[in-house]
Amino acid sequence: MLATLGPLPEGEQWQYEFKWDGVRAIVGLKGGTVQAISRNNIDFTASYPELQSLPAQTGQRELVLDGELVALDATGAPSFSQLQQRMHVRTPSPALVAKVPVLFYCFDLLALDGKRTTGWTYEKRRAALEDLPLAEGLMQLSPRFHGPGASVFETARTHGLEGVVAKVSTSVYEPGRRSKSWIKVPISQSQEGIIIGWRPGEGRREGTLGSLLLAAHEPDGKQLSFIGAVGTGFTQRMLDDLLKELQPLEVPDSVVTGRPVPQMYARDAHWTKPKLVGEVQFRNWTPDVTMRHPSWRGLRIDKRPKDVRLSYLDPNS
Repeated sequence: MLATLGPLPEGEQWQYEFKWDGVRAIVGLKGGTVQAISRNNIDFTASYPELQSLPAQTGQRELVLDGELVALDATGAPSFSQLQQRMHVRTPSPALVAKVPVLFYCFDLLALDGKRTTGWTYEKRRAALEDLPLAEGLMQLSPRFHGPGASVFETARTHGLEGVVAKVSTSVYEPGRRSKSWIKVPISQSQEGIIIGWRPGEGRREGTLGSLLLAAHEPDGKQLSFIGAVGTGFTQRMLDDLLKELQPLEVPDSVVTGRPVPQMYARDAHWTKPKLVGEVQFRNWTPDVTMRHPSWRGLRIDKRPKDVRLSYLDPNS
């Protein structure tokens, strides 16, 4: 179940959780075994060996849990850049696990002792989740609040969190749907983008990437539109690794079918197949629906290009 971007709702029917800056994971526990599935249905259990501690922490209960794998920075705030060091490693070394430990912030319960709970209300699912005899360890319960939403949002801002997710108390869990029963309200805007090309660098970046050209599907999924170019937020290693991945994907023309790439970007572009998804943070949208002052955050191997949708909110709607 996915959240819909929107303004912060208030009212007795809403409850609030923090938005965690990590990787979504559905985690199944049964008979002492663990399986973790990403949002795009990739089994990445081996990438996070810490998850093997969950059966003991949850009292060997048979569970299906929904949550977010998160790495913390030195201040204790979730850090997506820290997590990037783990996201692309299929079998991390003990040294890497020790260097970049993760936590599992659990916010929903989809099955309990062999019984599906997706038809239960959010309130009932959360109550059952909070009743689990949870020992100290990897899994943390994402706190929930009854409002007011503005206070929860301000708390998230103060503690350097990504934002707030508001959820309707009486809503059921809708697998695979982006539902308006869950509203996500980020503190700063972010957008997933499909890499559709790159421009060569100049000066100190000569011979490598200068910027990436990004696109996203319109909300109805019918057209792929240009959403901007990003040239900041990269380390040298990121630039080198991206170039190696993009060069074999080169194609002769742009793959966009909606808003085209402006000539100022298209003039020297190397076009690519729409295979790689990244995430950027940016200030706001321009009137022509491109990102203003975007900064690269990293690749999202847990996201499929076909699922990347424009998160633009029309101020006139």
